[in-house]
Amino acid sequence: MSKKQAFNPYLPSWEYIPDGEPYVFGDRVYIYGSHDLWNGYVFCMGDYVCWSAPIDDLGNWRYEGVIYPRNADPLNKDGHMCLYAPDVTVGPDGRYYLYYVLDKVGVMSVAVCDEPAGKYEFYGYVRYPDGTRLGEREGDEPQFDPGVITEGGKTYLYSGFCPQGDKSRTGAKAVTLDKDMLTVITEPKVVVPGTCYSAGTEFEGHAFFEASSIRKVNRKYYFIYSSEVMHELCYAVSDEPLGGFRYGGVLVSNTDLHIDTYKPADMPASRGANNHGSIIEINGEWYIFYHRHTNGTWFSRQGCAEKLTLNADGSFEQAEMTSCGLNGGPLEGRGEYPAYIACNIFGRKPELYIGDLNAPRIVQDGRDGDEETGYIYNIKDGTNIGFKYFDCKGITKVSITARGYGNGVFAVKTAWDGEELGEIAIENSNVWTRYTADIRIPDGVNAIWFTFKEKGSSDLCSLSLGSFILE
Repeated sequence: MSKKQAFNPYLPSWEYIPDGEPYVFGDRVYIYGSHDLWNGYVFCMGDYVCWSAPIDDLGNWRYEGVIYPRNADPLNKDGHMCLYAPDVTVGPDGRYYLYYVLDKVGVMSVAVCDEPAGKYEFYGYVRYPDGTRLGEREGDEPQFDPGVITEGGKTYLYSGFCPQGDKSRTGAKAVTLDKDMLTVITEPKVVVPGTCYSAGTEFEGHAFFEASSIRKVNRKYYFIYSSEVMHELCYAVSDEPLGGFRYGGVLVSNTDLHIDTYKPADMPASRGANNHGSIIEINGEWYIFYHRHTNGTWFSRQGCAEKLTLNADGSFEQAEMTSCGLNGGPLEGRGEYPAYIACNIFGRKPELYIGDLNAPRIVQDGRDGDEETGYIYNIKDGTNIGFKYFDCKGITKVSITARGYGNGVFAVKTAWDGEELGEIAIENSNVWTRYTADIRIPDGVNAIWFTFKEKGSSDLCSLSLGSFILE
C-alpha cells in the first residue's frame, strides 16, 4: 500500500483542530489541540478529540475519537465553558496527563489516561501544598495555555496570558510539580516577559502573549510561544527549565511575514490572527505545528505543519508556509489537488490581519461535522492564490474546477509577481465546472500561482496538472 501525500492542513478539510501539540508515542505521532467548530462564533467550542498518524506515513491520519468531553470537569458539568488549548505529558507512573484551562476560570485542570488516545478522566486541579489552587492565591496570575514537560519525578508547568496594556500580567510563568502531577513545589517564576515588561530586553517586539509550549532539544530547553503580534510562533532557549531563557527567533508566521524567498519580507501573503503550536522531531526531521484561519474569522482554525531547519548552533530557521507541509518535500506535479491546500491567498492590497470580511477565504458547505471538502470562496479581481510546491515534469495542461458569477480569467504563474504562462477562461456557472487550458509549466520544483482578473467573483474547488485533460 503506497503512502499518502501529506498536505496543509494535514487533517481533513472539515476538521478544525488548532493549538496543536504534537507528540511521538511508539510508532505514531499524536496531535492534541483545542477544537473549533466550522462557522463557530467563539474559540474552542468542541470536545477534545485526538488524531494520529504513523511516523513513516504522515499523510495518513486516523481519527481517535473524543478523548475528553467538555462537561467532564466538575466545574463545567453543564458544559457552559469551553475547553482551551491543552497539553499532554507522560507522568512518572507511565500514564498520560492532560492539562487544560476552562475559558471562565483561572485554575489549571488535569485529566489522566492509561494510553495516549483513550478516554481521559478528570484527575484534579493543580494546587499548592496547602490545597489552594494555582491561580487563586493572592498575587497569582490566572492560568492559561499550559505547556508541560516531565523529567524523572518532576513536571515543569508553563502558563500565562499577557494581552497588550495589561500590566497585571507579567509574562509566561513556570512552576515545578511533584510526582503526583498536581502539587506545586516551586514558586511561580517568570521565564519570558510579557509585552508590558519587555522594553529593553531581547524579547522586545516579540514579547510573550500566550500559547506556552516546552520541548527539549539536545539537552537544552526550548520554550515556544505566540508573541505579542499574535501571528508568529517564537522560541527561547535555556540550559535550565525555570529560567535563563534567551530569545531565539521566529519559527513560523501564519502570514509568512519575515520570509523573503518569494516576496518582500514585510509583505504578508495570507491574512493572519492568533497562532499556537510546537515543534517535534519525526524520523530525524524537525517540524513546526501551527494553525491557520478559515471562513474570514478567528474561530474556525485548522492545523498546519512545516519542516524546520535546525542549525548546528541550536538555532532554528523560520519555516515558510507551504501546501506540502509534512510531505517532507514537494507534491507530485501531476493529478488533481483540492484548492483548500492553498498556502497563500491575498488581494491587490495584502492584509496582515483578518479584517475585510468580504475577502477571499477558505470555506466549506454544510454544517459543522459534515464531511464536505473545503474550497476558496469569493475570488475577485486581483486575488492571488499560491500553492507551494510541486515537482513538475512535462506539464502541458492546467485545469481548474470553479463556480460562481465570475467572467474572467485565471492567469497561471510560478511566482505571484512572475511572468504569465497562460490563462484559463471561466464564465458564470452556479455548479462546479472544469476549465482547461494548454499551459506549459517548467520542469523542476515550482510554485503554482493563480491570479483572477476581470469581473464578478468566483469559487475555486480544485486544480489539476498534467499532460492531458483529467476527467
